[in-house]
Amino acid sequence: MTREMTGAEMVIQALKDQGVDTIFGYPGGAVLPIYDEIIQQEGLEHILVRHEQGAGHAAEGYARSTGKPGVALVTSGPGATNMVTALTDAMLDSIPLVCISGQVPTHLIGNDAFQECDTVGITRPCTKHNWLVRDVDDLPRILHEAFYVATSGRPGPVVVDIPKDVQFATGTYQGPTPNPAAAHKSYRPQLKGDASSIRMAAELMANAKKPVLYTGGGVINSGPQACQLLRELVSLTGFPITSTLMGLGAYPASGDNWLGMLGMHGTYEANMTMHDCDVMICIGARFDDRITGRTDAFSPNSKKIHIDIDPSSINKTINVDLPIIGDVAHVLEDLVRIWRSSSLKSDAKAMKDWWTQIDQWRARNSLAYKPNSDVIMPQYAIQRLYELTKHRKTFISTEVGQHQMWAAQFYGFEEPNHWLTSGGLGTMGYGLPAAIGAQVAHRDALCVDIAGDASILMNIQEMSTAVQFGLPVKVFILNNQYMGMVRQWQQLLHGNRLSHSYTDSLPDFVKLAEAYGGVGFRVEKPGDLDGAIEEMIAVDKPVLFDCRVANLTNCFPMIPSGKAHNEMLLPDEANDEAVANAISAEGKSLV
Repeated sequence: MTREMTGAEMVIQALKDQGVDTIFGYPGGAVLPIYDEIIQQEGLEHILVRHEQGAGHAAEGYARSTGKPGVALVTSGPGATNMVTALTDAMLDSIPLVCISGQVPTHLIGNDAFQECDTVGITRPCTKHNWLVRDVDDLPRILHEAFYVATSGRPGPVVVDIPKDVQFATGTYQGPTPNPAAAHKSYRPQLKGDASSIRMAAELMANAKKPVLYTGGGVINSGPQACQLLRELVSLTGFPITSTLMGLGAYPASGDNWLGMLGMHGTYEANMTMHDCDVMICIGARFDDRITGRTDAFSPNSKKIHIDIDPSSINKTINVDLPIIGDVAHVLEDLVRIWRSSSLKSDAKAMKDWWTQIDQWRARNSLAYKPNSDVIMPQYAIQRLYELTKHRKTFISTEVGQHQMWAAQFYGFEEPNHWLTSGGLGTMGYGLPAAIGAQVAHRDALCVDIAGDASILMNIQEMSTAVQFGLPVKVFILNNQYMGMVRQWQQLLHGNRLSHSYTDSLPDFVKLAEAYGGVGFRVEKPGDLDGAIEEMIAVDKPVLFDCRVANLTNCFPMIPSGKAHNEMLLPDEANDEAVANAISAEGKSLV
């Protein structure tokens, strides 16, 4: 397709040619030509958010729940700078996001014009790549290239900054090339893993006595085939499997080999298995600090295999014995084929002994908590939400804090792309717009944001977006009147001096929901919880559900910062003396 268009028309046509059906945005002077084209076209839905950060997180939620790139449209200056948090969030969690930003006319760039900022300079550290388009004839190529960069290799965010005069200018539009990888000379991610290395990995696995599969968000980013191949590999080998926060759902939580999430608030069995294993197969994860704990004591006696499409992740934090650079789906396909077609198999006796040990760790019941008939325990609230929604098509997003960890621990994910959370950046305010993005993509689904009373206020204005566009998202607030995780760390590390972590003067969430045009619920007793959740689900409007939970509950199990995996604090050990003994001066410097 080649024809004359304005730059603004090119933007709309390029989005359609890339298969985009939804964009999240907020208009402003520097993008008015693009918005003028939006109102005159059909086929591309625009969701008006109430803050540009909300546009970015909604696009992330759309991307994470669909596997397709999310698209945000913002104006210059503060519009672009308000996107920085969402761009950084997408960068750390490998979410494909294309942000189109307006810019002042080219002749004003560098003159400190009204609503001008150096968008390319500001966003360079938090994007895979960005472009400032000075010539309208470059615009189609750059737009198509932006989608290729955002979605290929390790996914991530990109920014295309378009001056206003370029949007008005006329040039020749060309559609996307059939094979963008061939056309792109400088960026060609390696998809196929080295065959000899994959063979070595299979042999290491066959000789393992105490293996574990350690999986991450890269499995989900690689697509449904990767998740299916992972499940097949577990079935073939009989290996135990654990996952990072971002990898939940790649392997079903109901699976026999599932150990639960690992890391700082992971299960005892997952962390002990990681610590004591002799062969670790890391698939699509990056050994981040929430997972490794003390790096010099991390799984000290294991051979480590690392499968990742991003070469920069190899040996960045943990030195590995066998790196395999390639797309997870391609590498797992080769690994499964080798395992099926060769004489390789797991050591049956060793695996029986290994599972006996793992079952002993499981018997510790590290997620146990004391039930209460008078006060809602936050863990119980998540369990009841799970039981009442697990048979529906449900997408769960979260804000960040204790509620996020409890959701990861107690909500069982059976499929990929149904768990939307901010892992790397830990962005309070992520969950509501992310749920909106998922709801836009899945109109018939139940989309629930599990929130804290502090986090939800970060982007509460997006309730207005949900109401305007008829998006019946449910915000399930675990309200303990504290910034719960901040309070927990202050209790454990700072002598229980609760400096500004008590969220006094909270709004009446029921009235707030009604003020936005939604529906509000408040529940204070465990016996009332099930009925209220069922009512919440039945309401075809946005909901704020104020679930009053025990105020001072801490999130356990927990690896204190600076400690190794085998130095976990379990709920039954978490008294003041145990905490004092577990947390050293070293730990205090590593929160």
